[in-house]
Amino acid sequence: MELSALTAISPVDGRYRSQLSVLAPYFSEFGLIRYRVRVEVEYFIFLAEKKVFKLPASVKAARLRAIYQDFTEADAQQIKLTERTTNHDVKAVEYFLKDKLKAMGAGDAVEWVHFGLTSQDVNNTAVPLLWKEAVEEQYLPTLQNTVLQLRRMAKEWAKIALLARTHGQPASPTMLGKEIMVFVERLEGQIQQLSHVPFAAKFGGATGNFNAHYVAFPGKDWIKFGNDFVNNRLGLERMQYTTQIEHYDNLAAQFDALKRINTILIDFCRDVWTYISMEYFKQKVKEGEVGSSAMPHKVNPIDFENAEGNFGIANALYEHLAAKLPISRLQRDLTDSTVLRNIGVPMAHAMLALRSLDKGLGKLLLNKEKLHADLEDNWAVVAEAIQTILRRENYPQPYEALKALTRGKAGINKKGMHAFIDKLKVSAAVKKELKAITPHNYTGVDFKL
Repeated sequence: MELSALTAISPVDGRYRSQLSVLAPYFSEFGLIRYRVRVEVEYFIFLAEKKVFKLPASVKAARLRAIYQDFTEADAQQIKLTERTTNHDVKAVEYFLKDKLKAMGAGDAVEWVHFGLTSQDVNNTAVPLLWKEAVEEQYLPTLQNTVLQLRRMAKEWAKIALLARTHGQPASPTMLGKEIMVFVERLEGQIQQLSHVPFAAKFGGATGNFNAHYVAFPGKDWIKFGNDFVNNRLGLERMQYTTQIEHYDNLAAQFDALKRINTILIDFCRDVWTYISMEYFKQKVKEGEVGSSAMPHKVNPIDFENAEGNFGIANALYEHLAAKLPISRLQRDLTDSTVLRNIGVPMAHAMLALRSLDKGLGKLLLNKEKLHADLEDNWAVVAEAIQTILRRENYPQPYEALKALTRGKAGINKKGMHAFIDKLKVSAAVKKELKAITPHNYTGVDFKL
C-alpha cells in the first residue's frame, strides 16, 4: 500500500495527521535533514567569517543560507538517494552541499564543508535545534493557551462554592475557581522549571577534543570557536567535556519536566471526568454526534479520556528516552541514534492531548443546581467550623461533641445542626455566629482570583 493517512502504521501520521502536521517541519525525516543542512551551512559560513578559509567574493552568506531556507522535498529526496550509496545520512548531506557550492562556482571551497567534523557534531546540534524550536514555537504556545484557558475559567467560577471530597468523602467546602487555580499554579511552576534547562549541544570532533581541527590549525583556539558557533550562532549551549556524543542529561531533564506537566494534566482530566460523572458539569451537545452506538442518551467525556490516554503514551515514551539517552558505552555506541529519532512522537501525543483537553474544556457547562444541592445535602461538613469556634470559646470537648453528632450519620441537615447549636451552653452571640455558617459560605479565604 502507498503511504497515506489511511495506511500509516502510527496514528500520529495516520488518524491524527491533520492535527499534528505542524510538527512535521521539525520531526519528520525531511525536517531532520533540513536542520542538518542548516547546521552545515552555518558552520561553513562561520569558518569563513573567522578567517579559517577565504570564501569566493561571488558567494554571499545570504545565498548560502537560501540552501536551507528554501529547502524542498526534492532536495531531501536527492540527499536520500545519495544515502543509498553512502549508507550514511550525514555524509549524504555533505555531498549535497558540495554539489550546491560547485553550482555556485565555489568548487575550490568544497572541502571546507564538514571540515574537521564527525557526524555527531551535526546531529547533536541539529537535533537540539529542531527540539528547541519545536518546544518554543509549537508546544509551549499550545500549553500556555491551555493554562490561559484554565485561568479564565478559574476567574469566571471564583465565587462558585463546591463540596470538596477528601478520600472520596464530603469534606470542607471550597471554591471551584480556586480548585482550578491549583492546576494553574502547578503547571506554571513546571513550565518555569522547564525553562531553566538549557538546550545543550555537542560540538568537538570525533571524541570531543577537536583533534582534527587542532592538528590542522594548532594555533587556533578551537574551544572558543566552538563555543561561539554553538552558543551565539545556533542559540544552543555547548557542553565543554564530551565524548563523540552529547551527554543528553539536559534533554533527559526536559523529558522529565514534560512528564510532570503531563502527569499534572492527567490529574486534571481525571478530576474533570469525575465532576462530569457527578453532574457538576454538563457538556454541550453537537448536532449529529453520537455518544454511544447502543445508548442514545449518552454524552461521554471522551475529550478528557482521549487527553488522558495520549498524555499517558507521551509519558511512557519520555520515560524511556530520559532513561536511555544519557547512557552510552565508552566514547559512543549507536543506540542513541535510533532512539533520538523518536523524540517528536511523545510531543505529538502531548500536543494531541492538549487539543483534546481544550476541546473538552470548551464543552463544559456549569450545573449550579447540582453543586448547590450537594452542598445542601451535606450539612455535616460545617461540623469542623462549629467545633473550631467552640475551641476558641474554650468549650469542653467540642470535637468529640461534633463527632458524636455527625460521624457516619446520614441525614444531617440545617434543622438538625441548628437544633444541636440551640442546646449548646454558649452565649446568644456565639449561637448566632454558628448558625450563620452554612455549607455554601464555609469556603475559607477569598483568593481574589
